Amino acid sequence: MLTRKKINADFCVVGGGMSGICAAVAAAREGCSVVLMHERPVLGGNASSEIRMWVLGAKGENNRETGIIEEILLENYYMNPTKNFYIWDMVLYDFIRREKNITLLLNCTCIDADTEHGSFAYGRTERIRSVTGYQMTTQTFFEVEADNFADCSGDSILAPLTGAEFMLGREGAAEFCELSPVKEHDGKVMGMSCLIQGRETDENVKFRAPEWSRKLSDEDFKYHRPDLRSPYENFWYLELGGDRDTIGEAEDISHELVSLAAGTWDHIKNSGQYDADKWDLDFFGFLPGKRESRRMKGEYIITQRDISENRLFEDTAAFGGWPLDVHFPEGFKREGEVNSATETPSPYCVPYRAMYSKNVLNLFFAGRNISVTHMALSSTRVMATCAVIGQAVGTAAAVAAKHGCAPHGVYESYLDELQSRLAENDCLIPNRAREVGAVCKNTPVINGDDTLKNGLDRPNKTLYGDIKCGASVKNGTALEYSFDKPELVRSVHITFDSDLDRNTLPGDYPDRVHPMRANLRKDSPQTCMPKTLCRCFVLSIVTESGEREIINCAENIKRAFSVDVNEYVRGLKLAVLSNWGGTEETNVFSFDFR
Repeated sequence: MLTRKKINADFCVVGGGMSGICAAVAAAREGCSVVLMHERPVLGGNASSEIRMWVLGAKGENNRETGIIEEILLENYYMNPTKNFYIWDMVLYDFIRREKNITLLLNCTCIDADTEHGSFAYGRTERIRSVTGYQMTTQTFFEVEADNFADCSGDSILAPLTGAEFMLGREGAAEFCELSPVKEHDGKVMGMSCLIQGRETDENVKFRAPEWSRKLSDEDFKYHRPDLRSPYENFWYLELGGDRDTIGEAEDISHELVSLAAGTWDHIKNSGQYDADKWDLDFFGFLPGKRESRRMKGEYIITQRDISENRLFEDTAAFGGWPLDVHFPEGFKREGEVNSATETPSPYCVPYRAMYSKNVLNLFFAGRNISVTHMALSSTRVMATCAVIGQAVGTAAAVAAKHGCAPHGVYESYLDELQSRLAENDCLIPNRAREVGAVCKNTPVINGDDTLKNGLDRPNKTLYGDIKCGASVKNGTALEYSFDKPELVRSVHITFDSDLDRNTLPGDYPDRVHPMRANLRKDSPQTCMPKTLCRCFVLSIVTESGEREIINCAENIKRAFSVDVNEYVRGLKLAVLSNWGGTEETNVFSFDFR
């Protein structure tokens, strides 16, 4: 008899990719007990060392996703200057391990769910009591009981296990009035890829292809010619399986992808056309990165028109901005380009109603399986977008736990609280500014101006026009608030300039904006912290008995701080002492309080 254990939690997240990480951390930081169940030994999903896709998101100036995902990426710059994928794995692992409210179950596959059928609140017909995972390393079954659950598994494993309604395949153009090349709904999706990476050396390196590798020629690469020296080259176009069942036939497709990847490296090394004699195979992906399978059905289904027409939603809880990047189901087999890309408004709004189930009372979802059409998925599926959706879901789960309600109850009664908490934790809500306290609004900033307290935490011409954001402060100068009488300060908010466009990082464009790199050239630069980011600062409060430091940070690697104070004070001081670029002035986007 194998071991069985039970765990009780406020919130259970199935899937430890970027969306699951952000969902778990967001809820844990709001005080929820969280179980994060992940079937692999490393976190990150498609971004992990096992697959190695880039964490990318919204295009456009100052549109980078912030909040938890920016915190992770900045920490990776600090810990991992060579962009080593194994150190990246450690960064993600440490990020979860140090959250005291998270119980992490690695190597644990969700295999079952206990549900009840009935007539529940908000017209729901199903409710999840628990989910069960099997941890292969300990040969243990873990049954997790929780108030709310989030499917961040990518493949929507909780759909077949709980009866949650879902969608699959490409909708016909008329079904949602979309600009789709498909006339009738079919079961085809975007395919999967097994990636490879090369490393430049000082000596010639031979490669002998295994017998099962696919034999390729120049004709196979007439649309995508490999280029190991290009920082854009990550072999994403080695894609197959979209015209098949990417779940049921995943292993068969994987064998084909491994053969294709090996054949590609053989062609690069042994065709004599790529100047690849001194390149060694540094990584070979046996685990495919998947783009699409089941998509959950929520209260709202995001369509291509919602994105292209930049629809504003009252319940906006995240944003996107990647192109409509549609990969054709045939992938590498296709005669012609593998994908088509159409620019989108950036940032566009992602509504909260697309993040929880239409028929299961207590089921959230985040990642590439949210409630979207196939066409809309082509934009929302990228991992930085998935990450901010994950933070929205985790925050919503915490709001639900606080008020004892289901996901829809948050929409119905606590939407303002959800959006306010997200904004306070450095998430951009495109059609909403962060709230600032009334006393703050009416108190001048000594050595600063009102742009430090306008609730805008980044310059962004698309959203705010030419409205100035924050101030450039001479190092050693303190920004101050001074009150005539003691005032209750509940929390202080600070936002620094983390160079969202990454212009101060070394290398060419992909080296600067991609968190990780693919092929490693001998001249690949080491990265660094964004030079605009504050490195050293002190935050103090002034009380009747004198001045007291509440933060003294000598090695800051974070963009934003939301600091609880909950005291009557006579003043606040923020002394910025240095930045990572060593310049005399440091940008401060926000310094305000509630």
